[in-house]
Amino acid sequence: MPVVASRGIHGAATAEIAKRAGISHAYLFRLFPTKSDLAIAVVERANQRIYDAFAAATAALDASGEEKLHAMGMAYSELLEDRQLLLLQLHSHAAAAEDEAIREAARKGFERLVELIERETGMGPTEVGRFFATGMLMNVMAALDAGSVNEHWADVLANYCKSDDLP
Repeated sequence: MPVVASRGIHGAATAEIAKRAGISHAYLFRLFPTKSDLAIAVVERANQRIYDAFAAATAALDASGEEKLHAMGMAYSELLEDRQLLLLQLHSHAAAAEDEAIREAARKGFERLVELIERETGMGPTEVGRFFATGMLMNVMAALDAGSVNEHWADVLANYCKSDDLP
């Protein structure tokens, strides 16, 4: 995953991935017969990490749907501190534009998250959509390291992401 995060799904060399994983190149292809299979596994693993964080954030809560949504948002904010996960998401979304198999894996990840959020919070399409839109803005802000920028545009967008009005 670190190699794919740093080089991109299609830019990561399988020989480098195998070396970093401590396995032979041949064994990598025994585990993942094609590079596409490997890319899908990486996308699924990143998606699972987000899903698990959201599920854990609400597991012990006896709270309203809005409070559960806020807990998921806080869990996501913590996940974004992991630059590797952020890069994996950005690379997978970019690769999905051209690669049907990766696109399907990314779609499945979103499908599972929407189902989880709807089930746990009881929120409707507008609230769930707004939650995802805010998460996408958080991705961009994290990628740009906007927190280190002392400029009006960064303050406006960062304050939106931190607004108490948001889930």
